[in-house]
Amino acid sequence: MTVKIDHIVFDIGRVLIHYDPEIPFRRLIPDGDRRRHFLTHVCNHDWNIEQDRGRGWDEAEALALSANPDFVNEIPLFRRHWREMVSHAYDGTVAILESLIAGGRDVTMLTNFASDTFREAQVMYPFLTISRGVTVSGDIRAIKPERAIYDHHADAFGLEPARTLFIDDSVKNVEGAIAAGWQAVHFTDSEKLARDLRSLGLTY
Repeated sequence: MTVKIDHIVFDIGRVLIHYDPEIPFRRLIPDGDRRRHFLTHVCNHDWNIEQDRGRGWDEAEALALSANPDFVNEIPLFRRHWREMVSHAYDGTVAILESLIAGGRDVTMLTNFASDTFREAQVMYPFLTISRGVTVSGDIRAIKPERAIYDHHADAFGLEPARTLFIDDSVKNVEGAIAAGWQAVHFTDSEKLARDLRSLGLTY
């Protein structure tokens, strides 16, 4: 039997706002093979996730530059053109977020995000400020799907894990939440999320 949900926790990237490093680099590195190498082997997910864990951009760029001297001009462009990577909000999911809050639901956010870029994102997208609060991985130096970040969020916001629903686009992050004792759904689009919420008795 499903336990009643009292708390709803949203991921942010690719749930509420779009994220795609290809967007600026299609212009900045027009050559497709060189661009794919850059985003796969130089400024890739594994490199970027360490900024989400709290590593500063100066250190990140220095490490990338020392290992990839052929990309000395392109590496600094990743941070410089970051805003282009978060190109738009997912309006359907934002509408669900706003309706849940307006309906009196307890809503927070839990995100893998560098501290500085998250604050920029809040300026770009003010709906990122309307929940009861946010745990940002770069602030606490722990990232999903590590158990520590779920426990930190639950403690910080007084959530009962079994009564908490987590929404994330990453299967690994969903599995991490479940391992921490939360309920969780895998996000693919706002229509599926609406169906998932209804199936759990969450009206808004």
